[in-house]
Amino acid sequence: MSFYDKYILPSFLNCACGSKPILYQRGKVVPLAEGLVLEVGIGSGLNIPFYDAGKVEKVIGLDPSPELNAMAEKVVSKTAAENGLKVEIILGGAEAMPFPDDYFDSVVITYTLCTIPDAASANLEIRRVLKPGGKLIFCEHGLAPDAGVAKWQGRIDPFWGKMAGGCHLNRDIPELIVSAGFRFKTLDQMYLPSTPKFAGYNYWGVAVIA
Repeated sequence: MSFYDKYILPSFLNCACGSKPILYQRGKVVPLAEGLVLEVGIGSGLNIPFYDAGKVEKVIGLDPSPELNAMAEKVVSKTAAENGLKVEIILGGAEAMPFPDDYFDSVVITYTLCTIPDAASANLEIRRVLKPGGKLIFCEHGLAPDAGVAKWQGRIDPFWGKMAGGCHLNRDIPELIVSAGFRFKTLDQMYLPSTPKFAGYNYWGVAVIA
C-alpha cells in the first residue's frame, strides 16, 4: 500500500463523501433502514449518525480499509454513547461476504458501488444475504443521462480513479442493481447542487428482490 493510499486517501474520501449535498442525500435514505442492517462500505462512518436507533436492531458495517474502519470506530463510540445504536464493524470486501443466506432485514449502500472492483458480484452477494421481503437502500453517483456530461465522465474516469481510490464516475447504477435480480420500489435521480456535474449525478431509492 502506498503512502498516499494509507495516510492521505482516507481523509480525502471522508472529506469528499461528507460534503453538505452528500450528507443531505444520506439523510434521505439511511433512516429507512430497520431490523438487522448490513452497511456495505461503511467507510469512515458518515452514515452512522443518520440511523434510527428505534428501528434498528444492529448495524453490521463491512469495509476493506483498515484506515477507514478505524475512523468509523470513533464515530461508533460517540453515537453509541448518545443513542445506544449497536454497530459492529468487520474488515472485508463485498464480493464474498462472511454472512449466511437470507440474513439481513436491510442492506444500506451509499457512494460505494462506484468503487467496488467487481460491483456485479457484490450486488449478487447483497441479494444472497438479504432476507426475502428485505430492502436494499441505496444512494450512489454514476453515469449521467446527458451525452456531453457522460462523455466527460469517460475522459476523466481513468485519472479520477487513481486519485479517488478506484472510484468510477460512469457506472450505470440502475443497471447494476436490476441485473443482480432486484426491482425498484422507488428510484430518484438528479444532479446534486454545488457539485461538479461529472461527479454529481445521483441515484437513490429502495429495491427489493424481484
